[in-house]
Amino acid sequence: MPEAAAAQPDAQFQALVRAKYAGDPAAMTALGARLIVGNEAPYAPVDGAALITEAAQQGDPAAWSYVSVLAAAGVGLTQSWPDAYAALERAHALGDARALLQLDLLREIGIDGAAAIAPWIGGAARETLRESPRLVTCAGFLPPALCTYLIARATPKLVQAKVFDANKGVLKVDAMRSNTGAVFSVIETDFVIQLVRARIAHAAQVAADALEPPEVLHYSVGESYRAHVDFFHPQLPNFAEQMRVKGQRIKTCLVYLNDDFEGGETEFPKLGVKYRGGVGGALIFENVRANGTGEMQTLHAGLAPTRGEKWLFSQWIRSKPQPIA
Repeated sequence: MPEAAAAQPDAQFQALVRAKYAGDPAAMTALGARLIVGNEAPYAPVDGAALITEAAQQGDPAAWSYVSVLAAAGVGLTQSWPDAYAALERAHALGDARALLQLDLLREIGIDGAAAIAPWIGGAARETLRESPRLVTCAGFLPPALCTYLIARATPKLVQAKVFDANKGVLKVDAMRSNTGAVFSVIETDFVIQLVRARIAHAAQVAADALEPPEVLHYSVGESYRAHVDFFHPQLPNFAEQMRVKGQRIKTCLVYLNDDFEGGETEFPKLGVKYRGGVGGALIFENVRANGTGEMQTLHAGLAPTRGEKWLFSQWIRSKPQPIA
């Protein structure tokens, strides 16, 4: 349960509760969104989803947009792409501007109805770059228009990227990582981002619920992420707890969202490999050996661009289903 769940709900939360009981559908939607992830509210995903569904039935367009996310992700609702797409269409019909933007984008990339979703999710072509440890590439994994959309969604959310402090068990700013990033909780995603995650899960051959919250990374000239591994070292106490609760980080997927820069490769110094995808190019690599132990050969660095800006969609993948976050 998130730390926020233990905190006393704030005045805004109490106001939302009062408005909810007064029958305000917008308040139901806002309250439900906070309950799903425990954002300065009790952590109650099922109750949150129920509130949002009730608000949607009362005609709140924002609630229908949330329903599209919840149905796509299978959070509080049964996972269903047809239901998710229908909810997005309903949000658009009620005047939700973001729903219209997503539907226009979906049509541009060839998804003009629910029947086109499953073929798109499973349609990525994989090419093995290296067998052991396995590195797989997917050229054109995401269409350029979708990449542009993800950059636009992330830009207002960028903050200094952090690393996990194994000694204290918290995230911290560290000189080894100088770039910025935007992490999306489930309620901050949308239908399109959930669609991207589903395509990643299929290409990585994992269950969708094994994916951590996604992050879009931004690197200006000179910014980098020094050599590191993505798996957890079980001998470190806080990493051992991470693995017990959420599992090991078994795979990583990186998608290059632009190519109008120089430098900026993903480098594996122990393997003598540097990868830089074109727009929408994906790299999937395995962080552990067949027996589940960490693979030090996957030590890698996000090299700094020498000109321009680099944007990546980053998705860590665990060995266990992830809590709603």
